[in-house]
Amino acid sequence: MSAVAHALLNTPTPSALLSPHALGQLRLRNRLAVAPMTRVTATPEGLPTGTMARYYEGFAKGGFGLLISEGLYTDTAFAQGYLNQPGLAEDGQASAWAPITAAAQANGARIVAQLMHAGALSQGNRFRAHAVAPSAIQPKGQQMAFYYGQGAYELPRQITEEEIEDVIVGFAKSARRAVTLAGFDAIEIHGANGYLLDQFLTSTTNQRTDRWGGGVSERMRLLVAVIQRVKQAVAGRAPVGIRISQGKVNDFHAKWSGGESDAEVVFAALADAGVDYLHITEFQAWQPAFEYNSATLAELARRYAPAVPLIVNGGLHDIGRASAMLDWGVDLVAMGRGALANPDMPRLLQRGMSLREFDTAILGPIADIKQSELALRSHPNGV
Repeated sequence: MSAVAHALLNTPTPSALLSPHALGQLRLRNRLAVAPMTRVTATPEGLPTGTMARYYEGFAKGGFGLLISEGLYTDTAFAQGYLNQPGLAEDGQASAWAPITAAAQANGARIVAQLMHAGALSQGNRFRAHAVAPSAIQPKGQQMAFYYGQGAYELPRQITEEEIEDVIVGFAKSARRAVTLAGFDAIEIHGANGYLLDQFLTSTTNQRTDRWGGGVSERMRLLVAVIQRVKQAVAGRAPVGIRISQGKVNDFHAKWSGGESDAEVVFAALADAGVDYLHITEFQAWQPAFEYNSATLAELARRYAPAVPLIVNGGLHDIGRASAMLDWGVDLVAMGRGALANPDMPRLLQRGMSLREFDTAILGPIADIKQSELALRSHPNGV
């Protein structure tokens, strides 16, 4: 029986989730985070809107300790993944985030900029008509209609060595903007869910024969290079974390081909690169990561990167499951659906009140921010 499964049989109370905690240099009022969620509500030019400002402020007023932004594209070439996705690729985009981060901080939260390059999964990019990827391999599945996608993903072009350097520079410059212009408290590199960095990590999407391809250690090189360059760019002014997963937005049940041996290489390499926290996300975070192995991916992260703070996300809107994660060493629990349904979740838990059920209409037909969500933030006990 895994540690998580054992903890679920001896579930602690929500009080542990509500206790103050530190994530590196960040002092947080509790251990509840809002997970990054693409909401396609920015302007066509990638600027955050007033609707987005009220959305993020609502989570802060609702008591969450940490807010992680939706993925913010990092350059004006191939990074953008979705129409109406916000960016940090330009100074004006970054400056427009400053009132949003200030409002979150004024309401007691800390806020993280998640930096994202879509790679082959780009389905809406105003800068380029085609996508790039580690290898010219068509992604599985269909584009996501609730993010304005239609039909199969297009065949990407293999990214060049020069363009790989541009990717690294894009992450670094966006991180600097996030800290110096936008006022974010921390940086999260998106290395998960099938986007570009995850495409380099994954054996089925990275068939390169140069230094960026090969075994899992070689496929980790771009993730490590991005971490190191981003850390140089922020120069200790903010923690730098990374989000990691096996599952992809176009393949929920994907697994690393090498099982636990791959996990050992991945997490040890990230720890050696100096990452300040790991954000592990799985379709169901409490489930074993691999067949014939009872350990979850979060447990393996703790095993092979024992000194690195850990955020876990994935189907943890059940408070018993969320609390159990803390019992064996997770630092923070990130909520997606649970936070959308309960932007005031920490306040509700403090008062011993029931949580609302998630309404799937929030994410359809387009997963943009709805007026009903903003009303819930204005009237947190219901409308």
